[in-house]
Amino acid sequence: MDRPTCLVWLRNDLRLADNPALAAACDSGMRVVALFIHETDEDVRQPGAAARWWLNQSLEHLSEALGAIGIPLVVREGKAGTVIDQMISEEGVQAIHWNRRYAPGERALDSAIKDDLQQRGFAVASHMGNVLAEPWTVATGQGKPYSVFTPFRKNLRQMHIDQPLPAPDKLASPIKSKKVDGDYQRPFWAKKFDGIWVIGEAGAHKALETFLDSLLDDYPQGRDFPAEEATSRLSPHLRHGEISPRQVWHATLAHMHAERGSHEAGEKFLSEISWRDFNYHQLYHREDIANVPMQEKYAGMKWEHDQQGLVAWQEGRTGIPMVDAGMRELWATGFMQNRVRMLTASFLVKNLLIDWRIGERWFWDCLCDGDVANNPANWQWVAGSGLDAAPYFRIFNPVTQGTRFDKGGDYVRRWVPELAKLPDKHIQDPANAPKDVLKKAGIELGKDYPLPIADLKQSRERALERQGSL
Repeated sequence: MDRPTCLVWLRNDLRLADNPALAAACDSGMRVVALFIHETDEDVRQPGAAARWWLNQSLEHLSEALGAIGIPLVVREGKAGTVIDQMISEEGVQAIHWNRRYAPGERALDSAIKDDLQQRGFAVASHMGNVLAEPWTVATGQGKPYSVFTPFRKNLRQMHIDQPLPAPDKLASPIKSKKVDGDYQRPFWAKKFDGIWVIGEAGAHKALETFLDSLLDDYPQGRDFPAEEATSRLSPHLRHGEISPRQVWHATLAHMHAERGSHEAGEKFLSEISWRDFNYHQLYHREDIANVPMQEKYAGMKWEHDQQGLVAWQEGRTGIPMVDAGMRELWATGFMQNRVRMLTASFLVKNLLIDWRIGERWFWDCLCDGDVANNPANWQWVAGSGLDAAPYFRIFNPVTQGTRFDKGGDYVRRWVPELAKLPDKHIQDPANAPKDVLKKAGIELGKDYPLPIADLKQSRERALERQGSL
């Protein structure tokens, strides 16, 4: 080889623009090679099946984009340290760059690899590329990590957030990208997602542009109504790093400056982006939040072992229309509207008293945006074991929530079509609809649509009693 190689180890940062590790490698003056590893290290949580479906296609787009500026992308499977050593031998690597990760196992692995490489004489540098602010830079007046979101958000909003970096210039003549193994652990059931999403860096920026130009003004109110198209749907792109939070942040600020009337809506959206950083803050400062309750007392919570109820929940057959609609949307699209995520999670944890970790793992496997910080943190928020002010007695009633946020039943009718002929008055609660109304709609409960698997009032009281015994 004519000159030494600088290796960029890509993980959840599958983009060219605002990629500090890639930018630093391109500025090194060395030949640059990009590496993605399907890691088999035990301490790194493996992506869920839906995220793997997304990942393979995202890598294809990234390979083409990198090839256009003369950087090859190598995709391997194995233990990270072993694969990097192979690349060092094969490519004459002298320097390695990556963007930091924040889960306990990820940090331990990256630190061990970094120490080993540096002791062997390699130049190794890690960068901030996946959050707005490093978790150790946002602290209370006492220098402690935040445990409540609102003061965290206010602090973050006042901090200086660096402008995003541009994409690197072409380093060498374009090269033909190698085809990425698209069958890598690809779930057979995810084929139905094809055509729903525009995957890749360009798709991410198009989604952001569309949201800011067409949907932002309706976001503060519309985001609560699952039948409406009022959210950004950026979460899978952010999860895979096809767009950075800094890019989203500054694009939103620019839009707010250009469109003065969008200030309030823009601040609401920035608050949601801040919530993502808050979850990474918790991920960094706590024990493994996918397994350990953030409030210690909930480690003693007694859960029910209700396999029949769990399967009914997973399959959208609970007899509660809003819950069933959400779970079916999840299975069909790899996505679920945020309010419905709260309703479905609350039903599992509070009404069925099934361990939140079981639900978290189901979402992890089924969501295209299954994120190492957001998924477990949001489940703990609903379960009441999180550190933010979400008391255990906050138990969502999916019938009243459906009546309020899906009053016309459009969302339920889309995902639970067997209820489509019910009048609006009864579509959220068919179990209490008069027999003649059910008959006219062609519904026999227990046959055409399930009877509720839980009494919402009684199960709520049971949950409060169970929590009160801790």
